[in-house]
Amino acid sequence: MVKKPAPDAARRSEKSRRAIYDAALALVAEVGYPRTTVEGIAARAGVGKQTIYRWWPSKADVLLEAFLDLSEQGARHSGEKLGETQGGIPDTGDLAADLKAVLRATVDGLLDPKFEAPSRALAAEGLVNEPLARELVARLLEPQLQLYVRRLRSAQAAGAVRPDIDPRIALELFVSPLAQRWLQHTGPLSYAYTDTLVDYALHGLAPR
Repeated sequence: MVKKPAPDAARRSEKSRRAIYDAALALVAEVGYPRTTVEGIAARAGVGKQTIYRWWPSKADVLLEAFLDLSEQGARHSGEKLGETQGGIPDTGDLAADLKAVLRATVDGLLDPKFEAPSRALAAEGLVNEPLARELVARLLEPQLQLYVRRLRSAQAAGAVRPDIDPRIALELFVSPLAQRWLQHTGPLSYAYTDTLVDYALHGLAPR
């Protein structure tokens, strides 16, 4: 009698985890955060509710981890497009070109339906759910913003940016308008728009 190999528990767990991520993101996009439940995620993923609670204490933790995973996938894809092998923002010596390249990749991500639907749902919930908003900022947004801080500090060291500016404030000149336009639908997202944001931020509005 041929003895069958034992099931690979690690592979089975990873498959279940991926199914849970996909189910959580799909549900929050379809019905919103308040109506998404652990029971609904479990049913859609084809796992038992106890499986989810074994790994996460609440639906918020499931959704945050699923969204972080999705964002990491998007960041890896953007890094590949930008030719980055070590992560972060490119440093070619041309600050304007580097910022424009990253913001163009950001536009691609924001307009990707796979990313846009769940991120809008979580952003909307964050307006009334401060703990969730703080988690999103601490675990996702702030680490991304620190990439801009490092690139701007590099530009300061190279003499391309004034030494007295605060990089954490300066980055908001081009990041925040993009986020506002995306969140509030105040205008279309395009490469031309983000290129203009960079030009305005780096060169100001006064006559040259």
